[in-house]
Parts: sequence; C-alpha cells; structure tokens
Amino acid sequence: MTHCGHDAIMRPTPCRVWGDKMAIHDFTSQRLFVDASLAAEAQVPCSPEQHHYLIKVLRLNTGAAVLVFNGRDGEWRARIGTVTKRGAVLIVEEQTRQQTAGPDIDYLFAPLKHARLDYMVQKVTEMGVRRLRPVLTRRTIAERVNLDRMRANVIEAAEQCGILRVPEVLEPQKLAHVLDRWDAARTLIFCDEAAAVVNPIAALAQVAKGPLAVLIGPEGGFADDERTAILAQTATRTVSLGPRILRADTAAVAALAVINAVVGEEY
Repeated sequence: MTHCGHDAIMRPTPCRVWGDKMAIHDFTSQRLFVDASLAAEAQVPCSPEQHHYLIKVLRLNTGAAVLVFNGRDGEWRARIGTVTKRGAVLIVEEQTRQQTAGPDIDYLFAPLKHARLDYMVQKVTEMGVRRLRPVLTRRTIAERVNLDRMRANVIEAAEQCGILRVPEVLEPQKLAHVLDRWDAARTLIFCDEAAAVVNPIAALAQVAKGPLAVLIGPEGGFADDERTAILAQTATRTVSLGPRILRADTAAVAALAVINAVVGEEY
C-alpha cells in the first residue's frame, strides 16, 4: 500500500495494485490546493509559490497534468496553460473525484511548540477531522499560536495524502470559554487517564451517532478545576488511551485511530 509522507510531493510514487484493482487515489500526479472555484474549462492562476514549484523546481511545461482541489468542489484534473516568468495558469479539464463531506469531528488541543504542533496538525488532518480548535489551559506552554503556519500544514497534508476536505483552523480560545458555550448535541470525547472504562473500544461503543469532538490536554495535564468543568458537561464521554502517559501529539493519533476504527466514518 502507498503511504503518504512528507516527501510525497517531491518524489511521487506510482499507484499500487491489489490483485486486479487499482489504488483509490492517483499518487503519480502533483496535487495542488487552490482557492478558486473549480469547473470544466475554468482557468485558475497559480500562486507565486505554486508557479515556482511547478515550473522552477519540478520543471513542468505547458500541457503537463496536475490535480487540483479546493475543499468544496471535489478533485479535478488540470493542465498547465500559459506560462510566463512570473506566473502560470491552470486549465481545469475534468473531475476525478466528487467532494465528500467526511466525519463531523472537532479536534480540541492545547497548543504545542512548533515542531510537535506541525506534526500533530498534519496527522489529525490526515485522519479526517473537520476543525482544529486550539484551547488555552492553565498549563498550556505555547500560548501564541501561528494560525497561518497551522493552515499551511493542513494544506500540505491534504495535498500529499489525497484528502479532499481541508479542515478549518479556528482562533484559540480559553478552555473555560469553550466549555461555557458547549453545544450539548456534540459529544465531547475526553481522553482521560482516569477514565472509569479502561478499554477505549468499550467506551466508544456507547457513543451515540452524531457530531463529535476530541479533547487532548496539555503537557502536565489539566488543572483539577479544569478537569471538573470538563466532566461536568453532559456531552462528555471519557476514554482511556492505555496505562502509559502519551505526549499530546502521540495521543492525537492514538485517539483518532481508535475513533475511526470503532465509530467509523458516519459520525
């Protein structure tokens, strides 16, 4: 099976074959996120960064095929049209995949330092979250969040891993503010080492269908009053991730892997 990594754009791998079936996604073509609306015969200008990458780095020429998506209109095959020293235009030809809604899950997390935050943002994007919601807690170490950097990491992960939906990145908010305004219809899965049900599969089996959120604490954990406020929410369901204390970026992958396996893509 083809696995997407951080060098996927620079060294694209061929589609793999299982028996007589081709891989679901085309990993041989370059994928680009664009802001413009997509439809047959639409002309989409490249950003300066995209122009540099396609023309200067990859040395693609007029007529070369690329895949484009915007998080709204599905994925389309396009070809490089007019190229100048300062820009290039992509000519949209045909749709390769229709847009899918995906699971409705918010990921709430205390901001981390740069390298670990980059990793976490990329991984939760790959695993299908709809929104990233930074929350500021008593023990949050990195209170200044570079939202532009987070969005760039979201787009990079989506481009590399064949994802059609681009998660929304929300402004940081204090945990107390978030909890005071919590929508009771959205189940809040609290990753808690002191959860009464140790088996996460058993705990998640009791979660009703509908919108979800996952909450991962900061390094050092939540303060006692914060933990009390989280557990006081009627929408809260506690889940244990095992006997070991996980780093926040590791916990993100572990939690979403279990949720995807147990609850499935219909939440």
